[in-house]
Amino acid sequence: MISRVTRSSLFPLLLLCFCRLTAPQEPSPRAYLITPVGSNAAVLSTSYLAGNITFTGSVPITGAREELFLGIASYYHSFGVLGRSANFTVVAPYGSGEFSGQVFDAPRHEHRSGFLDSVARVSVNLYGGPAMQPAQFARWTQDVLLGASLTIVAPTGQYDPTRLINFGGNRWAFKPELGYSERWGHWVLDAYGGVWFYTENPEFFSHNAYFPGTNTQSQQPTGAVEAHLSYDFLPRLWVSLDANYWWGGATSINGVENRLTNQRNSRVGVTASFPLTRHQSIKVSYSDGAYIRYGGNFRSISVAWQYGWVGTKFR
Repeated sequence: MISRVTRSSLFPLLLLCFCRLTAPQEPSPRAYLITPVGSNAAVLSTSYLAGNITFTGSVPITGAREELFLGIASYYHSFGVLGRSANFTVVAPYGSGEFSGQVFDAPRHEHRSGFLDSVARVSVNLYGGPAMQPAQFARWTQDVLLGASLTIVAPTGQYDPTRLINFGGNRWAFKPELGYSERWGHWVLDAYGGVWFYTENPEFFSHNAYFPGTNTQSQQPTGAVEAHLSYDFLPRLWVSLDANYWWGGATSINGVENRLTNQRNSRVGVTASFPLTRHQSIKVSYSDGAYIRYGGNFRSISVAWQYGWVGTKFR
């Protein structure tokens, strides 16, 4: 017979999986298309994620679910580097989520809200995309583009080391990536490949009733690839079919690795962009888990409003 202490101590294992899986890797079409030097975009978006969590026998948990609402503000700016097109993006997300599951048939529920870790991305074109002023860009036609980017996740989100459910990771993450894009008339094919690297969380679920000392958490690198096929109906009016796959990322607590947390997951989805005015557009996307070995099998729906302009004045 399993004691009450054992049952109660297993609940944090459920929360451990939740805190790692609140934000699945979402496909991102047209990430390496270029814009004129001095282009800017302010984006406000909202996302809804809901679904189950698969544990592959790692813990005795059933009916694990998550429902999460995200609000995201981001800013994009393009510039030139040694004659090549480049850009950077900064992202600040805020979330509110409900987490539930059953441990040995005992129901558990938690609510969290707060800021997630902030994200910055810098991208540079390596081939096919020179830095251009708006007049030059208007006469340019895309063929093959090759680019490279670095995404950095900073530990700025809500984090309490005594809790397992946290929107912040209390660590840094880095993703170098190579990207390819090619256009044939109205069709655009995109493909990217990169690897996530993580620093150690030096204070993970520590100084509480379960673990009065200090725990450390580390994670193996995670490989990620994605592909997108999109069609332009009109300028700024397009639809994309999206798919990605990521693998690896097994976690360790105090140097002891749990191989059951190794991921081999894939998502598929669709994205559509609609122009509203000369400066404004709306982007709608939907994705779902195609193959989930370990982690969150979520449906995700998002709507983003974008305002874009060229130059130093917001107009």
